[in-house]
Amino acid sequence: MPTGKTLRSLVNARRATLVPGAFNAMSARVVADLGFEAIYITGAGVTNMHIGLPDMGFMGLAEIAEQTGRIREVVEVPLIVDADTGFGNALNVRHTIRTLERAGADCVQLEDQVSPKRCGHFNGKAVISTDEMVGKIKAAVDARRSDDLLIMARTDARQVEGFEGALERAQRYQEAGADILFVEALESADEVRRLPQFLQAPLLMNMVIGGKTPIATASELADFGYGIVLYANAALQGAVAGMQRALTVLRDQRHLNEDPTLVAPFKERQRLVGKDLIDELEQRYKG
Repeated sequence: MPTGKTLRSLVNARRATLVPGAFNAMSARVVADLGFEAIYITGAGVTNMHIGLPDMGFMGLAEIAEQTGRIREVVEVPLIVDADTGFGNALNVRHTIRTLERAGADCVQLEDQVSPKRCGHFNGKAVISTDEMVGKIKAAVDARRSDDLLIMARTDARQVEGFEGALERAQRYQEAGADILFVEALESADEVRRLPQFLQAPLLMNMVIGGKTPIATASELADFGYGIVLYANAALQGAVAGMQRALTVLRDQRHLNEDPTLVAPFKERQRLVGKDLIDELEQRYKG
């Protein structure tokens, strides 16, 4: 089954499929290797890990398209791609959709923040008008070459317009043709529980470790009716913590052994990057 159809089936099942984020090809390999059914290519992660800046609109289409292409090359699971605000107006959104679909996206996420955007769990967000975002969603729907490409519409209006305002926007985005809805940064367990009662399209819930939304289990979110549970930067935060632990030992002890609690074994690293296959191909094509 094409990966886009697989993703549509996953979200329509509304069983709160866990989807971790990846920020490069290696992190995507780890996610897929552990058996997760889909991967989210995180704009925050790409910004943090490749540019070394906070998630405040510094990433462009070129950066996210490059990482999408590299990740698509090494994994076969569905890819949800964070395209921030679409990098401009509705015409820019059209170009963004075409570019990311060509790079291998199965779903493209667009949000209604004013550009430059900022992390959904930062303070100080602002949103564009509902009508402008509706136009962007319609442009995205019209731009896709295949119906297997899903369009996800995210609203960041909870902080600006309250729960009811965010809900009204999500309903409009659904009517405009969004396949998946994402109401970012809900602020209470009651809001998390109630949201699916008002919307027909499948929903994504973002669990940000340390963010504004109370953490709920995937089982709880499945009972509420969510299609996807996103942990966009769990891998990134885990990688940073791991680097800090290993390098602290190196700094303090002046050496570092192959301690699996600190570093992945050499053989495991080679397995993840497909060294055996490369060796096999090298032998096959030897003159």
